[in-house]
Amino acid sequence: MKLETDLFGVQFQNPILLAAGTCGFGQELSEVLDLESLGGFVTKSVTVEPRVGNAPPRVTEFGGGMLNSIGLTNPGLERTKRDKLPWLRSNVRRAKVLVSLAGHTVEQYFELIEGLDGEDGFLGFELNLSCPNDAKLGGLPFALDVAAVAEILTGCRARTQRPLLAKLAPNDLDLAETARIATDSGADGLTLVNTLPGILLRGASGEPELGAGPGGVSGPALRPVGLKAVQEARKGTNLPLLGVGGVLAAQDAVAYARAGASLVQIGTATFAAPRAAQRVVAGLARWGRRHGVGAWTELIAESPDRENAWQT
Repeated sequence: MKLETDLFGVQFQNPILLAAGTCGFGQELSEVLDLESLGGFVTKSVTVEPRVGNAPPRVTEFGGGMLNSIGLTNPGLERTKRDKLPWLRSNVRRAKVLVSLAGHTVEQYFELIEGLDGEDGFLGFELNLSCPNDAKLGGLPFALDVAAVAEILTGCRARTQRPLLAKLAPNDLDLAETARIATDSGADGLTLVNTLPGILLRGASGEPELGAGPGGVSGPALRPVGLKAVQEARKGTNLPLLGVGGVLAAQDAVAYARAGASLVQIGTATFAAPRAAQRVVAGLARWGRRHGVGAWTELIAESPDRENAWQT
């Protein structure tokens, strides 16, 4: 199966990317994973200020996957420009890089765009609008406030010509409407979804297993949520969708394509098996041969309601 797909003005050599927060800035996995064999990856979320992250423990497992509360640990804007982007410029050629951005306030997204837009070494931005660690007053992520989604995307669009992707929340009760608002406000694509809020408690004491208390659910348990989110978002937009949540094998990526995703991101699987994404790429080629599918783009074209998207 031919895996190439053209999006955002470039060609992705295959549809498999590493999700934000799971591969650092690429360099962290470069000795155990061939980054250049992938379609691309999304960096850790960059914030204006450096962050040390949440109290440990930050990660715990359960039967269906993983719960994490990292706290967006990152070196901040200036150190990212000084220490991280030069490595990307020198070492990543074929894989397409998206820089994830996160802010406490609307204005911080604008500051990040202005600070990074003139730099080289990456394709565009994924706006992390759905992480609870960057909630507005009242505790809601920006992605659950359509006015904030519109304000952030409109302002970022005015500040860059690079591709802008909005990462949305799995617990949005009207993803189709949020997708429509994001589209009207200047997004070039949507990433679906971020982790699902949850908590794990120790049976003996009732205390949270994570130092921060609640965290984000990821892994296989998130796959049905992610697939449903892609289908729902497709009702409100004709933009490219990036599916993420619970992808462990080639058939999981195929399911996201059937739901309407043009690209697929792999996250938690990388923690258990750093080369998982490479295996999915190889598995997709075998899957296509076995099922008589000639190209990845054929799967996307066959996704439900593709022709009627944006008209509902």
